[in-house]
Amino acid sequence: MNLTTSIRTAQTIAVEPEQAVQELYAALAQDDMALVIFFCSNSYDRSRLAKAIQQLFADCQVLGCTTAGEIGPAGLQQHGLAGVSFSSAVCLATAGLLTNLKQIEIPKLHQFARQQLLDFQAQTIHAGPDKNFGILLIDGLSVREEPVSAALQAELGNAPLVGGSAGDGLRFDRTFVYFNGAFHHDSAALLLINTPLPFRVFKTQHFVPTEERMVVTVADVRRRVVHEINGRPAAEEYARLIGVDVTDLNPGCFAKSPMVVMINGNYYVRSIQRVNPDGSLTFYCAIEEGLVLRVATGEGIVENLRLAFDKVREQIGRPQLTLVCDCILRKLEVVERGLVEPVSQLLTDNNALGFNTYGEQFQGIHVNQTFAAVAIGGGSND
Repeated sequence: MNLTTSIRTAQTIAVEPEQAVQELYAALAQDDMALVIFFCSNSYDRSRLAKAIQQLFADCQVLGCTTAGEIGPAGLQQHGLAGVSFSSAVCLATAGLLTNLKQIEIPKLHQFARQQLLDFQAQTIHAGPDKNFGILLIDGLSVREEPVSAALQAELGNAPLVGGSAGDGLRFDRTFVYFNGAFHHDSAALLLINTPLPFRVFKTQHFVPTEERMVVTVADVRRRVVHEINGRPAAEEYARLIGVDVTDLNPGCFAKSPMVVMINGNYYVRSIQRVNPDGSLTFYCAIEEGLVLRVATGEGIVENLRLAFDKVREQIGRPQLTLVCDCILRKLEVVERGLVEPVSQLLTDNNALGFNTYGEQFQGIHVNQTFAAVAIGGGSND
């Protein structure tokens, strides 16, 4: 089998879920189909969508999640369905579901990952530490991405884990992952893949810290809510630092002026999700009292993404698939700056398929406003 034709991608904006799934199946169906990953708008009737997927992809392992936007052969889109299929020639995959995330204890996370890894290793065909990677799809409103991703990566060892937090458009109401024929709330799906194809996991973010320093002085850690920054009401102080009126704060402000924190010598973005009626700020990532943050400013999102893909191409050639988890706030910035066309072109040039997220996971760390991905090379019959 030609390994360069064993991964297929598709995208549709059909309104009716049955038609959308039929269009996806027509483009993705192939002999010995081993795995399908899909990303769907929150606008679809999930029960109808799940039924159609189960009927058409009955003989195949299928995972997916709801989104804040879809990425596929047409580039950046909204209110649609995107997916990718892998043949057994290029992919051996096992998957498992974690439920009740809000109550699950850390030891159970480790136990789950160890069992998934044992099942995976028992079936692995292609040997070598560079043949395996993991994909995590997790409820984007579970507020549990940090412990889940850290525990799973710890057990997976050298197999890198990349993931995304499921979205709900910009409603922030309920998000879902799809596993074993149904959509699940407060859950996460772990997918382990073994492939003979070359791949690289990578991430990029285009923000650099400014001199504006702030300290979280009062926070509700469990809910990721910051009540005070520098001893002042959080929204009021953040607005002052970025030079806008507190009444003008909106997702566009959060996209252009996120906060960053230093971890092990590197800056990671900590993005704001919303302003609350009491003047507090809800974040996409874990926040704790005493945390030192800096306001960040963006530097060329298009050029930053182009350089990231250039580096990937130097390592594995032009990807035949780039499985993408890209933050919704990056999408908002791209739209606001009128950059949809050049960004979509970069994505399609590198065969991107994925979704806009409520957060990204990269090798055990939960991040925001980041482009996290797995790029898979062309392979050969050798």
